[in-house]
Amino acid sequence: MDVRFSAQGYVGNKVAVFPLQLLGFDVDPILSVQFSNHTGYPSFQGSVFDGSHLQSLVQGLAANQLLGGYSHLLTGYIGSLTLLEAVVETVEALQAANGGAVTYVCDPVMGDEGRLYVPAALVDAFRLKVVPLAAVLVPNQFEAELLAQTGPITSVASGLKACQALHALGPHTVVITSMSMAEDPEHIILLASTLQPQANGLQCLTLRIPRIHAYFTGTG
Repeated sequence: MDVRFSAQGYVGNKVAVFPLQLLGFDVDPILSVQFSNHTGYPSFQGSVFDGSHLQSLVQGLAANQLLGGYSHLLTGYIGSLTLLEAVVETVEALQAANGGAVTYVCDPVMGDEGRLYVPAALVDAFRLKVVPLAAVLVPNQFEAELLAQTGPITSVASGLKACQALHALGPHTVVITSMSMAEDPEHIILLASTLQPQANGLQCLTLRIPRIHAYFTGTG
C-alpha cells in the first residue's frame, strides 16, 4: 500500500489500514507523503517522498524474497513524478513476482471541485502510465473528468460515458465516488461500472447518498 499520512485528521493510511485489517487483510503500509494536515486546507507542511524512497523499500523486500504472496496493491496520494514512476515499477515488480495475480486498486488522488492537489504534470502521467495498470480505479468526479477526457460530468449518462473511456484505458472496474448533479442537489451520487461478468447480469449501479450541506476537507 502506498498512500499518504497526515499528523492531524484522518486521511490516507490513518483511515485505510485499520478497516482493511478488520476485513482480514494483512497490510504492509508504505507512506508516499507525511504532511501536517490534509492538502485541502489553506496551507500545509511536511515532506513528499520521492521515487528513490519507494524503490529502496521495494528493493529491500525483493532482497529478502518478500515480494511474493501479495494479492492486492492500493495506491492513493502520489505527490511527485518520480514517485509515480516508482509506483509503476512497483506494480510491474509485484505482478512479476506473483504471476500477474495482483489486483491493483488505484485511487488517483489529484484534486477535487476543479482544484488540483498535485503538480499538473501528474495528470497525463496518471492517465498514460498508471491507469492502464489498474484493475480497479476509484476517482472522484473531478479526477474522472481529467482522466476520461470526455467532457464535464453533469449527469449519470455523462458519468457512464466517462466510465467507458476509463475502461478503455485498462481498468475492468471503475467507481466514480462522488458526483454532484444539478438535477439532484440533495444527493451525492456514486457510480460504479464493471466489465467483469456479474451473477445477476448487472454491470453498472448508482447509489444516491444524502448530501450534508457543509464543507469538509479530507473526507474523500
